[in-house]
Amino acid sequence: MTTEAHPSGPSGPGPGPGHGSDYGSARDRLLAAPSEGGSARRAALARLADGWLAGLFATAGAPAGTALVAVGGYGRGELSPRSDLDVLLLHEGPLDASLPERIWYPVWDSGIALDHSVRTLAEARKVAADDLKAQLGLLDARHLAGDPALTASLRSAVLADWRAAAPKRLPELHQLCTERAERHGELSFLLEPDLKEAKGGLRDVVALNAIAATWLADAPRDGLEDAAARLADVRDALHLTTGRATERLGLHDQDQVAARLGVLDADILLRQVYEAARTISYAGDVTWRAVERILAARGTRGRRVARLALPFTGAGRGAGAVARGAVERRPLAEGVVEQDGEVVLAQAARPAQDPVLPLRAAAAAAQAGLPVSYATVRRLAAEARPLPVPWPDEAREQLITLLGAGESCIPVWEAYEAEGLITRLLPDWERVRCRPQRNAVHRWTVDRHLVETAVRAAAMTRRVARPDLLLVAALLHDLGKGWPGDHSEAGEVIVRDVAVRMGFDKADTETLALLVRHHLTLIDTATRRDPDDPATVDLITGVVGTLPHLELLHALTEADATATGPAAWTGWRASLVDRLVARVAAQLEGAPGYPADADPTAEQERLAVEAARSAGPALSLLAQAVPGDFTTEPMGVELTLAIPDQPGLLGTVAGVLALHRLTVRAAGLRELDPIGAGPVLLLSWTVAAEYGELPEAARLRADLRRALDGSLDVARKLAERDAAAPRRRGVPTPPPVVSVAPGASSSATILEIRAHDAPGLLHRIGRALDAAGVRVRTAHISTLGADAVDAFYVTDAAGLPLTPDRAREVAVQVQEALG
Repeated sequence: MTTEAHPSGPSGPGPGPGHGSDYGSARDRLLAAPSEGGSARRAALARLADGWLAGLFATAGAPAGTALVAVGGYGRGELSPRSDLDVLLLHEGPLDASLPERIWYPVWDSGIALDHSVRTLAEARKVAADDLKAQLGLLDARHLAGDPALTASLRSAVLADWRAAAPKRLPELHQLCTERAERHGELSFLLEPDLKEAKGGLRDVVALNAIAATWLADAPRDGLEDAAARLADVRDALHLTTGRATERLGLHDQDQVAARLGVLDADILLRQVYEAARTISYAGDVTWRAVERILAARGTRGRRVARLALPFTGAGRGAGAVARGAVERRPLAEGVVEQDGEVVLAQAARPAQDPVLPLRAAAAAAQAGLPVSYATVRRLAAEARPLPVPWPDEAREQLITLLGAGESCIPVWEAYEAEGLITRLLPDWERVRCRPQRNAVHRWTVDRHLVETAVRAAAMTRRVARPDLLLVAALLHDLGKGWPGDHSEAGEVIVRDVAVRMGFDKADTETLALLVRHHLTLIDTATRRDPDDPATVDLITGVVGTLPHLELLHALTEADATATGPAAWTGWRASLVDRLVARVAAQLEGAPGYPADADPTAEQERLAVEAARSAGPALSLLAQAVPGDFTTEPMGVELTLAIPDQPGLLGTVAGVLALHRLTVRAAGLRELDPIGAGPVLLLSWTVAAEYGELPEAARLRADLRRALDGSLDVARKLAERDAAAPRRRGVPTPPPVVSVAPGASSSATILEIRAHDAPGLLHRIGRALDAAGVRVRTAHISTLGADAVDAFYVTDAAGLPLTPDRAREVAVQVQEALG
């Protein structure tokens, strides 16, 4: 509120200290008492000040129709050792000009900081209407002395004004909080945090209480009071340690503050501060989303939304919605829908029967750029059962999809972490959660640095053949910092165990272990040794062993450094690493290592013979697991199709699957000649329902036959569906990359396509290859999280590899078609 501060007292003569010396002595004894601390001491300090000020008010001879009112933090009955006394002298009629000074002088003379003002009720309301900070202070008005009815009138008027003006005032308050956070940063990541002003600090608690006073919404209260008390305790200890009214917990004060609070060391102190700040910050994020949703609903629905349910009280499916029948719910994934700009569970979702549901909901939310509703996260935390070990394939894929969303992964991750879901998925996370890094280069705690590294890695997925391994390595590379010794060595041991639990096979587990063990090797070697020295090149070649490993380590090195801070990845460092990687790559140049085709199974040979003899398609569908059974693979089908070679086959079949909303998880295409009558193409697909149930096998088979004989226009049907679908915002993704693998095959040209997986992607690739006039002889198609990494062995019409110029031309043509 607007004040007339007088920190050093008046220049002229005035009343003596009165009871100031008694107050000061009592205050000193209270601060020195070892048994008094925390909220009890803050309340005792407030009571002590109350009695002193009430005595000064009485001694000053205040007339009827006046009241002394505590506001702000003092109004809440909480005083830190160096807090100001923030008071208002409220009056109804004319006031003796010397009365305020008779009250203020003893306070000034005692050396206590005082913020004071003199107002009528009308003046106080006008100041509050003009000054948001003053209004916030008056919301905590508390009677000290004089006419209690006058104070009650002030409280009633200010609260009524606040509630009436909430639609205008709350956006202003949100903007104020946002600007403050931009100035002071996030408390939960700062080495020298401002306990009051930074995001997640004590000012945010005041803002949350102000929102609650509007009666429109309330913050999640679990742990919020304890978090605020913890920050206030640290602030008190900081005041006593420094002897100043400072809010910044400086590095040089942290050990003393920790000792005063009985905490083992400064690292544990910071971790406690960070945990408290995250609780407050998360409560703020949830509450402000609710406020925006409620105000938007009021603006668009008017009186129809007269009663708005608080968004934090329900734990049922879709809690937080109003008038369920009027709410639009759009499916995002199996058991997951979008509602009111948030991700909630579908009405039929059963977390207790679907252990992958938390990861599926998180991945869907991150990919759509939406938050997961508070009630949904709470329900998942309460009901979802643990994942089996090893994880089902779908769980691993959903984690990779979540990480691959980039920046939009962060708020989803924070929400899950706030409710304990992250440590339930990854128990080793607990050791690095909120762990500070006392290094000027690092700007994040260990856990947030890991998430930030995964975010940076998500932008580099087109640079590597295994984006899934890059993202997981980015998330896990510093887990060893929670253990004694070299964190890279400890991390290697941890990641082997975590990878096995996640269901990675032996080869992938070894790759992840290599990446974690050597995530600092490239940058350390490039900056400490000559990148042009053959011995340096031999050293790195011996570490990585293969070109795909080098690509992964290079991307991880850059993601790690850029997530650390500006000083960790300068142009000079980047150039040294790039030079070293280029020389190692030249030494490792060779085949990219695509898997060789396995011998056809008996069923595949039977279908190929049938197709060759009938000169038409032959197919089989094999269902995988049933819904709710997570002891095997997630529900889906194995589709095997044999058909005499014909143009556009790949795109046509992929288009039919897209029409049926089937997601291609993996696919293979190969050429057979079972009876010597000509080539037969054999397509083996692993597909899963995008959401909902699988299509009927008979209908899928019929549509495949219609598409192959030309009676079903797949491209037109897909275009019509896409045009009719509502536009939903999603996250930006790296553009597709189409490249030629040099010298990878002597009988065909290999086109590598790395792109964001989307409905109909394989259909578009197939049409682009068909339009380019090339023949697909073999294909290896895989979906890794949200990324597709495909290799197509193509030839010209005569069955020969493409010339280098023609290969580059086709690659450009396909990339333009996808872009």
